[in-house]
Amino acid sequence: MFDIPYILDFLAQLAQNNNKEWMDAHRADYQQARQHFKALTGWVIEQLQQSDESLQALRPEDCMFRINRDVRFSADKAPYKIWMSAALAEGGRHAPLSHYYFHLEPNNESLVGGGIYTPTPEQLRKIRQEVDYNAPELKQIVEEPAFKQLYGPIQGEKLQRPPKGYSPEHPNIEFLKLKSFFAMHTYSDAEARAADFPQKLVEGLRVVQPFNEFLNVAVS
Repeated sequence: MFDIPYILDFLAQLAQNNNKEWMDAHRADYQQARQHFKALTGWVIEQLQQSDESLQALRPEDCMFRINRDVRFSADKAPYKIWMSAALAEGGRHAPLSHYYFHLEPNNESLVGGGIYTPTPEQLRKIRQEVDYNAPELKQIVEEPAFKQLYGPIQGEKLQRPPKGYSPEHPNIEFLKLKSFFAMHTYSDAEARAADFPQKLVEGLRVVQPFNEFLNVAVS
């Protein structure tokens, strides 16, 4: 099984010692934490497979991100992420689809969510087209009480002006201005360490399923 407090404890230590020497000395602790996260990811996949057939062939290793940071173009040269995360979709974390996403991080930064964080220009064009054609469905999804309570409005950067081809008077112009489409909810450390957190995590991902399905119709 998995131990979320163990994962968070390891990540808290890593946050204070984010260097290769410390990681080399604590490699066994890292491997143990990663095994716990892999077990959690596998369990989450099994739960979501009950309602989302597209995940049937998914394996944890298809979804988990590496802990090493790409520091080539960053002023921050810390070599490791201080979180563990997974993105679930048919085809795994790199699939060109909307994903279920969850992320364990100390200092009250654990989160659950879904959507497309950095759509390609072609994906964004298709999503805007789907919004233009089918905005009532999207509105129904994001106005669902469970979605509103957990996630609030769709998140993402917005254009200052309407995208090319759309009038400023378009009834859904605020949706169309979005440059990314995602929903996200953050949990405190106390919540993430609680015994019921795994179930809360799954419930949050199930709430975002219709949003993912809307986006996947658009980009597929």
